[in-house]
Amino acid sequence: MSMIGEYARVSPAELARVIRDPEWALGFVDELVEAELDGGDGGGGSRCLDTDKAWDALGFLLRRVGFPVDVVHGEEEIPGADDWGYGPPRYLTPERVKVAAEGLIRISGDDLVAGVGPDELAAADIYPVIVWERGESLDWVREHYEALVPFFDAAARGGDGMLIWLD
Repeated sequence: MSMIGEYARVSPAELARVIRDPEWALGFVDELVEAELDGGDGGGGSRCLDTDKAWDALGFLLRRVGFPVDVVHGEEEIPGADDWGYGPPRYLTPERVKVAAEGLIRISGDDLVAGVGPDELAAADIYPVIVWERGESLDWVREHYEALVPFFDAAARGGDGMLIWLD
């Protein structure tokens, strides 16, 4: 079983409901994911995104550059939320999504991974460690980062918040 970083864009009204009614949130997000699987556009209009198993490496690399927003785990707990896979979901407010989007757009994928090799990720015990122990390239992490940038940008332009969880 693997841990996958998951994201869902939510309007301010949807975020307010998620916070009030976390049981509703899981069904709502399942519907969003299902709708995109059935024909979502996959571009800037997407409301869902996953970073596969690159989430921990993304967090490591973003912390390394002093990124101001935790875009990997979210910053706020959803009171009373159940486990959605590997813990309960967390969220970013629309204001924090905007800060994140502004910061992400200034960092290229190449700059994010520059000077970091798989040996450093293995030594730091970054999930999935076996990938780094095999000496695999950080190209797939960069590719997931490059998908995250326009996703956050579209969310910020839309005034959306973000739900974040590991599944």
